[in-house]
Amino acid sequence: MRNNKVYEEYILRKKLVILALGLATIIAFFWSINSGATNMKFGETVRAIFGLGNKKSNFIVKNIRLPRVISGLLAGAGLSLAGCIMQNNLKNPLASPSTLGISNAAAFGANIAIILLGAGTVVSTGVGEVQIYNPYMVTVCAMIFSLISTFLIISLSKLGKFSTESIVLAGAALSSLFSAGTMIIQYFSQDTTKVAAVIFWTFGDLGRASWNEIFIMAILILISTIYFIYHRWDYNALDTGDDTAKSLGVDVERIRLGGMFMASIITAVTVSFLGIISFIGLISPQITRRLIGNDNRYLIPASAFMGSFLLLMSDTLARTIISPELLPVGAITSFLGAPLFLYFLIKGDIDK
Repeated sequence: MRNNKVYEEYILRKKLVILALGLATIIAFFWSINSGATNMKFGETVRAIFGLGNKKSNFIVKNIRLPRVISGLLAGAGLSLAGCIMQNNLKNPLASPSTLGISNAAAFGANIAIILLGAGTVVSTGVGEVQIYNPYMVTVCAMIFSLISTFLIISLSKLGKFSTESIVLAGAALSSLFSAGTMIIQYFSQDTTKVAAVIFWTFGDLGRASWNEIFIMAILILISTIYFIYHRWDYNALDTGDDTAKSLGVDVERIRLGGMFMASIITAVTVSFLGIISFIGLISPQITRRLIGNDNRYLIPASAFMGSFLLLMSDTLARTIISPELLPVGAITSFLGAPLFLYFLIKGDIDK
């Protein structure tokens, strides 16, 4: 009886953590919508969400703030889940879309689509931005190269000479390789204005996705999330080691390959629509593990909430810190994530 009670308390604590993260994400959602260069009362913002505000507030919320915030919810959850699954599958707490080179691979593919294949052009604005003529071409190219990077990482992880630590170093090498490819494409481009705009595009900005692109992100991230949750017990088995997982009937190679494939799809669609957003996929799962442990039944949904919360708060800071000017959210996540990650390393808190 006592063991049952202890287990029930164990489950209750984890559910309460998920509930708290969910509530924090909801608060961040409304706070982010209510923040911006145009001052709006909270009640007016809520009414505008449902189309019940005045014409001006309805336009601002529906066309500017709501798409941005929903993009943050989706991208934060997706990148955090991608990092969580990569860390689990490769048994490396440093694994993430950015450290494994997958984000830079996706950006390389996106640059090929925009600069070489003519999927985008430049709109004359104060800062210059890329107008994507064919977002699907950009997404497909980003997916192709992110999958190439993923398969290279998986192949290297199977080699006996590569430890879990050296896999991240291999990812850093791949990241440099794809970054070099991107620079070469930009260097030989005849349109310097387009190159400048593409560089700005890679900074990461939640405000550039259209409703159609948000819908595509939502579908792909939802499918990936369902896949991860469906295989939560398999990921728990992988934590015990490959031999133990195989003895429990888990197809280790299929589960590992499927998880990495889905994580790569999330990374590719996020980078192709929003640009590179660093550290969310690395820091968010680490923070979540400290709150809820390694049980993937609870770690997966909690990581999704944590990623959404962190990215929404980062974007809110990016829009308000020097308002009315906007900072790229990718710069904010890197600025906040890097010292936090160094803190974990110094304390020796990175899970092994």
